[in-house]
Amino acid sequence: MTSYRLTYFDMDGGRAEPIRIAFHAAGIEFEDVRISFPEFAEMREGFRFRCAPILEIDGAPFTQSNAMARYIGKMAGLYPEDDVQALYCDEAMGAIEDLLHQVVLSMGLEGEELKAARETLVDGWLTTFLKGLDEMLERGGDYFADDRLTVADLKVAGITAWIESGGLDHIPTDLVKRLSPRLSAHKDLVFADPVVASYYAARAAA
Repeated sequence: MTSYRLTYFDMDGGRAEPIRIAFHAAGIEFEDVRISFPEFAEMREGFRFRCAPILEIDGAPFTQSNAMARYIGKMAGLYPEDDVQALYCDEAMGAIEDLLHQVVLSMGLEGEELKAARETLVDGWLTTFLKGLDEMLERGGDYFADDRLTVADLKVAGITAWIESGGLDHIPTDLVKRLSPRLSAHKDLVFADPVVASYYAARAAA
């Protein structure tokens, strides 16, 4: 039997969450290794590209969260078979990676420097990406691709929830609803999906 080991930060959400949910949806057992940020700092030199998540398949390590999401998503039936719909799915996941890159640039800043960076982010890239994702969702309907839940929806909804949670200092929690009510409603739809709800129910019971 193939063994799977997924290493990421000790948090619900982030780049690994769509992969975790896809494993759950596929009914595939995996080792969910959750590490602290200090542990990551000690371990990262051993990681290809010095970043997480890392997916090990029978001991062989793989990187790039979108590639992992596609791979496990296909096993779970959460990735489109149609090439155009797959392109829609990949476009949404790629947009989130570009957005996260901009957000990460402000990580580690403090005080007025952090406040200024986040305000610039809100007025610039964050607004650009939220509006762009809104356009993509309008094209796709309730979902980003295939008129159903895919790994793209898992990825976008997770980041939407993060923005709305107040977890990012100096970014208004109502920003998504103001710029894209459709995107906020999409998050609620995704988290209410039986696959996603059962994953979090299992997490709570663990």
